[in-house]
Amino acid sequence: MKPAPSAFTRRAFLQGALAAGAAVVLAPRRIFAASAAPARVNLACVGIGNRGADVIKAFQATGQANIVALCDTDLGAAHTREILGLFPQAARFQDFRRMFDRAGRDIEAVCVCTPDHTHFVVTMLAMSQGKPVYVEKPVARTFQEIALLMDAERKYGVATQMGNQGHSEANYFQFKAWEEAGIIRDVTRITAFMNNPRRWHGKRVYGHLPEQAVPATLDWDTWLGPVQAHPFNAGYTQGEWRSWYDFGNGALGDWGAHLVDTAHEFLALGLPTEVDPVRIEGHSAFLFPQATTLAFKFPARGSRPPVELTWYDGVTNQPPLPEGFGEAVVDPNIPPPSAGTIDTRRYPPGKVIYGGDLTFKGGSHGSTLEIIPPDRARDLASRLPEVPASPSNHFLNFLRACRGEEKCRSPFSVSGPLCQMMALGIIAQRLNTKITFDPASSRITNDALAQELLSGPPPRPGWESFYRL
Repeated sequence: MKPAPSAFTRRAFLQGALAAGAAVVLAPRRIFAASAAPARVNLACVGIGNRGADVIKAFQATGQANIVALCDTDLGAAHTREILGLFPQAARFQDFRRMFDRAGRDIEAVCVCTPDHTHFVVTMLAMSQGKPVYVEKPVARTFQEIALLMDAERKYGVATQMGNQGHSEANYFQFKAWEEAGIIRDVTRITAFMNNPRRWHGKRVYGHLPEQAVPATLDWDTWLGPVQAHPFNAGYTQGEWRSWYDFGNGALGDWGAHLVDTAHEFLALGLPTEVDPVRIEGHSAFLFPQATTLAFKFPARGSRPPVELTWYDGVTNQPPLPEGFGEAVVDPNIPPPSAGTIDTRRYPPGKVIYGGDLTFKGGSHGSTLEIIPPDRARDLASRLPEVPASPSNHFLNFLRACRGEEKCRSPFSVSGPLCQMMALGIIAQRLNTKITFDPASSRITNDALAQELLSGPPPRPGWESFYRL
């Protein structure tokens, strides 16, 4: 699905919208065959600080990755130095386009840990050259970019993996086994919540930030990538990009992939027909809200009933919980943010799944579901199916998929619709309006501006070619 570009209306509201562009494009080539020997995969890493550093070290820990290239627009800044020191022999670049041009023949797969607004361009260029890609969540920033990457996955036939690492841990295998055994069935409601303080909480802005001097280490133009030009301000960088509609996907795009991913896949939710912003506290045209409640409505799927999924974020926007909920489920392995902390004890992220005759509570990432209240869990203990152990974590799963030994558990065909669902929620947040969506035509049917936001404004001059690969 590729809607034709259209002139953007309500320009004052959308001063900072998206764009994208041209680069050196090489002919695609297939890197791996299913019969390839289990050698280390030559991996290029784009975005090497903060979360990118954690991901690179996780790949290295598998013993099956050979880090051959490192790329970061702020190369040499404090947050990149650890990785540069760990891999002194890796080629170094500030511009990913130059990396592919100069080192492409040495690269067998690519890891993308850039801010959300540049996931698309790096990933699309890698796929067009026949290179498998691991990209942090969300797959891309807009509904249309995600659609194009799903098309490219089919076109180029490369392994793809979104970085919701819990999709290779116990929660994935438990949900799959319980759904197949009929323990989880007839689900009609899901509640998901993430009530930790976020970077944008307490901030008020009435426009874009004032210009500051660009740090000597930073290639600001490449950092901006496909979005329209913004004067540099440190308030957009070092994780702060997640606060802004122009660059990030807020709390939902950050945590939805860790909270509702298994329900979305194994209940075959697909795309919603309606998203209602039930509560938007502190609405802004620029920053994500201080608190949000979104109600997603999914139609019946075969014998499965319709589902309403309600999302809660914001410190004071706690969800209603069922009787007998008890203590929250907390995953001890949640990675820290690039600045600050996630207080999972005081504000534990989680979910409640309401089935036909059972209710389940769960946490984030790889944490497993529990049946509530506890006496129901004890009654059913002997009926619960055996849950297989994971044969590989998310990083090893990707590397093995590059060699044809496993299939990725969160390919774009699975993670893409999940991220498109979240992208629709973000449009409802941004406009503070209820939207109705037709999954068959991939169109928002009740609001012209919301329909335009599926793709956003045309790409910034010089970046258009990525949207035609």
